[in-house]
Amino acid sequence: MFQLTELQHDALVEIFNIGVGQAAAAMSRIVNEEVTMSVPHIAFQSRAEVAHTLGSTEGRRICAIAQQFNGAFDTEAFLMFPEEKSLEIVRLMVGQSLSLEELSEMEQEAMSEIGNIILNSCMATLANASGKELQGSLPMYHVGTGNDILSQSGKQWDGVVLTLKIDFNIERHHIYGYVAFLLDLPALHDLTQYIDSYLAGVAG
Repeated sequence: MFQLTELQHDALVEIFNIGVGQAAAAMSRIVNEEVTMSVPHIAFQSRAEVAHTLGSTEGRRICAIAQQFNGAFDTEAFLMFPEEKSLEIVRLMVGQSLSLEELSEMEQEAMSEIGNIILNSCMATLANASGKELQGSLPMYHVGTGNDILSQSGKQWDGVVLTLKIDFNIERHHIYGYVAFLLDLPALHDLTQYIDSYLAGVAG
């Protein structure tokens, strides 16, 4: 499995932590409450390993928002939450006064907005590290097992999944989610180059 050096790993955590902080600030403005997100835990895994982590073998369903990114490097990105947590997040975004039926109707739009904020914040920090532009597609909403979600990639792919586990705290509610990037060999090569350029800039 693909691995970074310890220095490269720490630099990538630092890059994504900037993006996570920007996403937390944006979500705080939406919910009008302080939103904090943990420093992301980063791992490189196979698609099967990620699906197992998400509970696919037990049939656990997740809510996911997917976006395609092109430019600095090509990847498909996913923000994933346990299905039972998605309505809780929507309730926190829109307030406690709506019925379950009303919340369900708003779920797709609200989760897509959250995905757009978090995925674009993470990718923007990578683009800044690379010094190149990155374009993202509109967010797509999916519900299913982790294996279902990751198998919906729009292209044939047998590379590595870069995963970020992030803990969210919203109004004293603790919620965890995963960000996943599907990376083929050219994208992995580009990512390593961008990290090294970032480190050179910090050292210089």
